[in-house]
Amino acid sequence: MTQNFSWLHRGVAEIFPQPHNDDHDTESLEKRLLNSDRPLRIKLGIDPTGADIHLGHSIPVRKLRAFQDAGHTAVLIIGDFTARIGDPTGKSEVRRQLTEADVTRNAQTYLDQVRPILDFDTPGRLEVRYNSQWLSQMDLGKTLELLSTMTVGQMLAKEGFSERYQQESPIFLHEFLYPLMQGYDSVAVEADVELGGTDQKFNIAVGRDLQRHFHLKPQFGLLLPILIGTDGVQKMSKSLSNYVGLGEHPSQKYQKLQGVPDNLLPQYFELLTDLPLDSLPQNPRDRQEYLAWEVVRQYHGEAAANEAREAAKTGGRDGASLPEYSVAAIPQFPAKLAFILGATGLCKSTAEGKRKIQEGGVRIDGDKINDADLSFSQPDDLYNKVLQVGKKNFIRLVK
Repeated sequence: MTQNFSWLHRGVAEIFPQPHNDDHDTESLEKRLLNSDRPLRIKLGIDPTGADIHLGHSIPVRKLRAFQDAGHTAVLIIGDFTARIGDPTGKSEVRRQLTEADVTRNAQTYLDQVRPILDFDTPGRLEVRYNSQWLSQMDLGKTLELLSTMTVGQMLAKEGFSERYQQESPIFLHEFLYPLMQGYDSVAVEADVELGGTDQKFNIAVGRDLQRHFHLKPQFGLLLPILIGTDGVQKMSKSLSNYVGLGEHPSQKYQKLQGVPDNLLPQYFELLTDLPLDSLPQNPRDRQEYLAWEVVRQYHGEAAANEAREAAKTGGRDGASLPEYSVAAIPQFPAKLAFILGATGLCKSTAEGKRKIQEGGVRIDGDKINDADLSFSQPDDLYNKVLQVGKKNFIRLVK
């Protein structure tokens, strides 16, 4: 194993436990990496609660790839069971429980989107596990054993639960099970390290406690920053429309990233690229364009990155280079999306448009559309949105 751990520490907010200078009993992650006689097992859990992933979600996946490149085994857990509850972290109210069909569909799109990041091909470098394999088999006796490892007071110390309890917002008992089930994943796969955002420290610590309970060596926690969105203010989120989706068209990615505020560029380069941070362009505008080009290259290849850059130069930063269609040409509203796809020429007919939606091949502003009967009540709902069919056919709707 290499003793140069720059790859390990790049973009990391915290590694725990971390021994103090006078602490000779606590092992460091660096020591475990050096002294292990086998590849370590690096866990990352993803709950497929939605259909799409954005660049903020890619940060722990990129760190997982760094561990793969250092010779370790990535254990990517698809939380097909835990997703039915949903992580209560940071939520002010109970999450809607998903159906098994929702989760299965979302899980496949997640794997498709992380494929450009992870090494799926080298034998022994990746395990994709579904936590329903062990959690769905858990009987009441095992559930009671898990529940006996934590107190209500410990659960209420969790930030989201504490706030909801103080505000007298309902906390349902099944939500208490989420950290325990997520922690049990670490037991099931015998994780040495678990990756997560800084908001996941509680859950990762529960995994350490459960590993001790089941007589396993406790995992290390490696926490990564939460990415600020393209608005430069709040964390990247689809609901805030400040995100860059992994499934978006290269031109959309490029246009969004070349507008990232100057003060966020160091964080974006550190967390979203492997580029040396001491050799970036000095001019802020050049840095923005370099960031946009590099991220698009990672997901779509150099040719697509070059095309996106040229399109941005031709059309400017407002994305006018994208093919356009005037919403005024749609004869009447409400109008179904399937009809609009036919009217714009993205599909040959309304029937084909409906079929493409059902196949999962249609996106609006990067968001996959699953409702073949989706309808828009007025033209204002469509202005400046980008319709995409497949990987290459897209059009911007204008007045």
